[in-house]
Amino acid sequence: MRVLNVVGRLLLALGVLVLLFTAYQLWGTGLSEQHSQSVLRAELGRTLPKAAGTVARRLAARPHRPTTAGTPALAPTVAPPAPGQPIGEIDIPAIGLQQVVVEGVGTTDLRLGPGHYPGTPLPGEAGNVAIAGHRTTYAHPFYDLDAVGPGTSIVLTSSQGVFVYTAVSQQVVAPADVSVIADTTTPMLTLTTCNPRYSAATRLVVHARLTSSHLFASATTPPAAVATHHARPSSPSSSLAGASGGSVAGAVAWGAGVLAVVAATLVVAARMPTRSWRWAVDGLGLLGTLAVLFFFFGAVSPLLPASL
Repeated sequence: MRVLNVVGRLLLALGVLVLLFTAYQLWGTGLSEQHSQSVLRAELGRTLPKAAGTVARRLAARPHRPTTAGTPALAPTVAPPAPGQPIGEIDIPAIGLQQVVVEGVGTTDLRLGPGHYPGTPLPGEAGNVAIAGHRTTYAHPFYDLDAVGPGTSIVLTSSQGVFVYTAVSQQVVAPADVSVIADTTTPMLTLTTCNPRYSAATRLVVHARLTSSHLFASATTPPAAVATHHARPSSPSSSLAGASGGSVAGAVAWGAGVLAVVAATLVVAARMPTRSWRWAVDGLGLLGTLAVLFFFFGAVSPLLPASL
């Protein structure tokens, strides 16, 4: 009976841990992402002209229809920033999305916000700009991407200008299908996220065409820049499927921290002279355990199979 009692307690504790981890994935990760977005927005603001927001709102308010007659002004091809650094802002008024986009689509990068696929053009440049985003975790920026139908305006703002893309189609592909982010001769934007919600079985893809642009005074488009082609991502692990990252040692350390807090709480509570004192110690220990669990879950998440 004692063995069954111990096993039952262990299974109960495991069940509670799984529930807490699920809650962390759905809501706790959003707190981390919101903090990262605040920092990134302040950093991006230092590189944008003061009128960038006004220009973006004005262009987004215009009706845009895809057309093959003429091409909006293109931004020059420039080197991308380091992974995790901001490249610009994406604004989709139709679904209430406005977030800073970072360079990279690895697990660590997408924890900060939507990520720009390395090897694809930056906003406003010639070719196919590709951006991925979470749909159910880390503030789920692409939660309503399925509502971005043909005719929907998608505004990208960077240090080079404001660029309006108009959605033209949607499709669902396998996670390893990198053909959707291949380079194009027409200035395009491709957005990808997991599909269906709460699953990474497939990828939802939205294609949009550049329909309007406003280059800032510091940006010019020399012919050589327009003719430059970006390299296509070489493997699915660095493209649609994302890439995992994280430290096993860090996760183990935080796990040991959780056990240490629990053990300390039990020892101290057992030495308390009255039940009220034991309840007080248990309460403080619970708060401490939840705090350390938050960081433990944050260290474990990047070690799991990548998903959006």
